[in-house]
Amino acid sequence: MKVGMVIRPAAVDTGIIFVRGDLKGNNRIKADVHNVRDTTLATTLGLNGVTVATVEHLMSAFSGMGIDNAEVEVNAPEIPIMDGSARPFVDLLREAGSHVQGKDKKLLVITKKISVSDGESTAMLLPSPEFRITYKIEFTHPSIGVQSYHMKFTDVTYEEEISSARTFGFLKDVEYLQAKGLALGGSLKNAVILDDHRIINKDGLRFPDEFVKHKILDAIGDLSLIGIPIIGHFVAFKSGHRLNNILLKELLVRRECWTLASRFSKKEAFSVFPSLSVPSFRVTDPAPPSASAI
Repeated sequence: MKVGMVIRPAAVDTGIIFVRGDLKGNNRIKADVHNVRDTTLATTLGLNGVTVATVEHLMSAFSGMGIDNAEVEVNAPEIPIMDGSARPFVDLLREAGSHVQGKDKKLLVITKKISVSDGESTAMLLPSPEFRITYKIEFTHPSIGVQSYHMKFTDVTYEEEISSARTFGFLKDVEYLQAKGLALGGSLKNAVILDDHRIINKDGLRFPDEFVKHKILDAIGDLSLIGIPIIGHFVAFKSGHRLNNILLKELLVRRECWTLASRFSKKEAFSVFPSLSVPSFRVTDPAPPSASAI
């Protein structure tokens, strides 16, 4: 089965809209934190009983490329997995080009620390003059161990250091899921797969720290569901889709921790972030993505 997806331009202030082209009526879902329906292994959006799964890689690409307004039509319940990273989407967006729409972006500026936790896992947002990310993961697997990465978010840094990092999963989990009829699209072509001792992909890793970089890729996609670029420092330890979503919901409740701005003062200099829309393009990809994405 081929999964088809078409991305079309959208008007200013539309946001990102997912359209289930294989369904009729009530098939439009806005990419919004309130529409998150599941965070088990991936982020699933839903509205009026209709869902679209594994949106985080495409949302990450939109965020990395500065795209605010687009309509995404997909003829399946999941976004195509491509190679397990956001890079194919970034390349297609760059090839299609984007348009400045003549209206400044709204910015959500963090003014006070906000933090959530779940056992050992933590996620927080701190005041910062720009969007920064510090992420640390810890696995007992010998090929992962402890990895950390810090970045100042720019389109160049995102494209060169983050967008190519692939999702990863464990062979025993993939086999279990596929035995239950799930994750049927999962393969070595769209994920880094580990057995109990090693990485089984013959080509190995794209980066020595590809695992933590993919977690950052996912987090950028998850955080973009707030619908406004964040000016702040995202710090996470062993976080994932669920905790990222909890952080956003807590952020909305804690109104005293942020302010909105269309221009942000940084050392008496003003930066204006123009709103962008993406022209149309089409992609097709085999079978829906693996549900074993971590």
